[in-house]
Amino acid sequence: MPQLDLSRLWEEHTKHEFATRDTEATLATMTEDAYVNHIPVMTGGRGKDELRVFYSGLFIPCMPPDTKLTPISRTVGNDQLVDEMIFSFTHSQEMPWMLPGVPPTQRRVEVPLVAIVHFREGKLQHEHIYWDQASVLKQLGLLTDEKLPVFGAETAQKVVDPQFRS
Repeated sequence: MPQLDLSRLWEEHTKHEFATRDTEATLATMTEDAYVNHIPVMTGGRGKDELRVFYSGLFIPCMPPDTKLTPISRTVGNDQLVDEMIFSFTHSQEMPWMLPGVPPTQRRVEVPLVAIVHFREGKLQHEHIYWDQASVLKQLGLLTDEKLPVFGAETAQKVVDPQFRS
């Protein structure tokens, strides 16, 4: 599959997740045995039946309205794509996919996020999504021990501007 096709398919997939917020259109970009693994909190699903439940109940309707993805870098191989981005939002609603059991705090979050996406037969086969959960919890005021070596939105600022110093 040509590199441009991988980027186009990933962009179509994320458009349906974040812009059109359409579960069936999102699933149409994926293989029957696809899976999603949000590594820090172990949410997601395997196979279209589980993913339908996940996308329609725990992910798409639980995305704060001001959610924004800011691209930083993309690496495209023969059958895999790696996207580095800044994921930002105001925690204005429950987000069981990212913050299971955490009620809305109304606080702003900016966190670097990496998606490793594998493709098979022209569709997404799996997504491994990584972010620094400690940074998210610090920004929400849920991780407050100043002795811990944990930073908040500064981590996102450092990704955008390597010269940034807190």
